Amino acid sequence: MDQNRRWVGSLAVLVLVASLGLAGCAGIQMPAVAQPAAAAQAPVQAGQPPASEVVVTSDLETRLADLYDQANPGVVSVQVRQPVTTSEGTFPFPEMPFPYPFNQPSQPEQPSQPQYQYGQGSGFVYDSQGDIVTNYHVAGQADQITVVFSDGLSLPAQLVGADPDTDLAVIKVDRPADELHPLPMGNSDTLRVGQFVAAIGNPFGLEGSMTTGIVSAEGRTLASQAAAADGQNFTIPEIIQTDAAINPGNSGGPLLDLSGEVIGVNTAIASSVQQFSGVGFAVPASLVDRVVPALISTGHYEHAWLGASLSDLTPQLRDAMNLDATQTGTLVVNVVDGSPAAKAGLQGGTHEVQIDGQTVPVGGDVITSVDGTPIHNFEDLLTSITNADVGQKMTLGVLRNGQQITINVTLEARPTASS
Repeated sequence: MDQNRRWVGSLAVLVLVASLGLAGCAGIQMPAVAQPAAAAQAPVQAGQPPASEVVVTSDLETRLADLYDQANPGVVSVQVRQPVTTSEGTFPFPEMPFPYPFNQPSQPEQPSQPQYQYGQGSGFVYDSQGDIVTNYHVAGQADQITVVFSDGLSLPAQLVGADPDTDLAVIKVDRPADELHPLPMGNSDTLRVGQFVAAIGNPFGLEGSMTTGIVSAEGRTLASQAAAADGQNFTIPEIIQTDAAINPGNSGGPLLDLSGEVIGVNTAIASSVQQFSGVGFAVPASLVDRVVPALISTGHYEHAWLGASLSDLTPQLRDAMNLDATQTGTLVVNVVDGSPAAKAGLQGGTHEVQIDGQTVPVGGDVITSVDGTPIHNFEDLLTSITNADVGQKMTLGVLRNGQQITINVTLEARPTASS
């Protein structure tokens, strides 16, 4: 659960795969490939698709090879150093259980002395001013950042802005514009499951590696790097799932469609062994488009906040609340004191019941629409809030005690554990 958040259960372990990540997915319709004149004139047999809709293996191979040549100059390796002081000395990044091309510092004589963690991830050139997009968990807390380009040039980089809520960060290098290769941003809102995608990055420190796959699912949610005051993590919506191989070191690199446009930023994997097991995740380009310009201009991004913990309506919850078996929406479990939800009068659970051995608050409001648009589940509401601005007013359709009412709420800036 989430304040703009929910309870999430999973049989797999989500691993951030930097050599501090994941893959995203997306591919759009295969660009038409020119055919020889003889082939273009060949008769079409009954029941066969038109030649323009047939994808020949050699055509795909050529397209992927061209994609790599086109995009790889814009992908970089991001190498970082992060200071760490603990009572037990240094410890490695949990996402990096394998050797790196870095020398770990010797153990200190005094455990309280500052020590360093070393790691690496990926990134891509965002514009001709030297701005590079990567993950927050790669570079957001580093005190030393080095960028290595595909041509071998290594340059120091500075952190421009970071957003743990979306696990995005922007770093900057000083390199002439004519030597930079910005990658174009694509439209993640038009993705379809099954579309081809490619990931380019530095898995296990192997620079310039490309893997391919498809968009295997859309609309996933992922715990962010930001926590609320109660210690629970906020949630990133609209995450892209892909089966393109993503491994430690891929974090922050681009997920590309077949036209070479960035449709996601590889961020995490679902794995019990901290290596790719067929499921990777990418922050969608739609979020990058909202967040990154703000990071470049101001160094931070303000997220809109409702201030309520929410849950999907399960059959057990519907039964416990005497709701219709087909009722949709998201249940308000509790409301944060002083939050926009509290100020608007949203109500959380009124009593508790036992469901599958767990104590669950029930009896709260069920949010069924936002500004007239139906809300079917938690993800729908989270997406609406994520796409809203701080200060924006919303009209919520709410089911309360069997009656449909409306509640007006004004969203505020999301607080964090450090706020």
